[in-house]
Amino acid sequence: MSESNRGPENLADILGRLFTARGWGRKNDRLRLEGAWAEAVGPDLLKNTRVNGFRRGVLEIEVKNAVLIQELTQFHKRGLLGKLRQALPGVTLTDLKFRAGAW
Repeated sequence: MSESNRGPENLADILGRLFTARGWGRKNDRLRLEGAWAEAVGPDLLKNTRVNGFRRGVLEIEVKNAVLIQELTQFHKRGLLGKLRQALPGVTLTDLKFRAGAW
């Protein structure tokens, strides 16, 4: 039987291919990471940080100044990892990486 004659397709399969082709799944994942970060870090630190990316289990965060990078790394990293792991079940989060950014 050829591809065109195989009958009706499952709507979930069609939508899954569409979301993948358009990159909508990645956008939704990004929003989920940003929401979890905002909740974990709180409003005071959020205004000086932003999610830069997520690669191989490492959430990369841009930070506005070096002093805050030190504070986050030395005093808040362990607690933030715990909060993020709770907020993102099913996501393997192994580390947080902070880097200088300007925006």
